[in-house]
Amino acid sequence: MSDLKDPRVLFAAERTLLAWNRTSLSLIAFGFVVERSGRLARAIAPEAINLNQLTVMFWLGVAFIILGAMTSIYSARQYAAVLRTLTPDEFPPGYAAKWGLMVNLTVALLGLVLALALWLWRLP
Repeated sequence: MSDLKDPRVLFAAERTLLAWNRTSLSLIAFGFVVERSGRLARAIAPEAINLNQLTVMFWLGVAFIILGAMTSIYSARQYAAVLRTLTPDEFPPGYAAKWGLMVNLTVALLGLVLALALWLWRLP
């Protein structure tokens, strides 16, 4: 439990959460680009890419998307653990400290939905 009675502790934890949120969004976006680049290569030059290469690109992209979603979940969990250690004096009056937590969990949920959608609607 923190006994600093200083809201800067909360703000430092929130900055860390937001940094992890940017990381998870980047991983999800990169995974989507990797997955789609296989399709683009196949559309541009169908003879240059075979089904095995397309399959590898698909699963690699989905893996990055899932990694991004898991990163978002884990960082939200860590932030919630920090919030539990803070005293009421470390929260500014009327400050919604859990908003960042909800955003991270929403990003994680949407990332998992994206991975599921890509898997369900994948083309051979």
